[in-house]
Amino acid sequence: MHWDRIQGRWRQFAPKAKERWAALSDDDLHAVNGRRDRLAEKIQDRYGVTRVVAERQVVEWQRSAHESWFKKDEHPA
Repeated sequence: MHWDRIQGRWRQFAPKAKERWAALSDDDLHAVNGRRDRLAEKIQDRYGVTRVVAERQVVEWQRSAHESWFKKDEHPA
């Protein structure tokens, strides 16, 4: 899935990010606001991994992203 779709529907995708990275707080996810670079920064900070590792995790998560992650009747914010 293209990141612009994730960013545009961040409120629907944030719970899935929380499932993947449980150490991220709701405030962290709110601060990310759909920005890929901020998500990688938060992962790096919370998990103590390198930037490369954090970005790799984001890419893997993005590849697994699917429309079924949110209800069909929900619309982008």
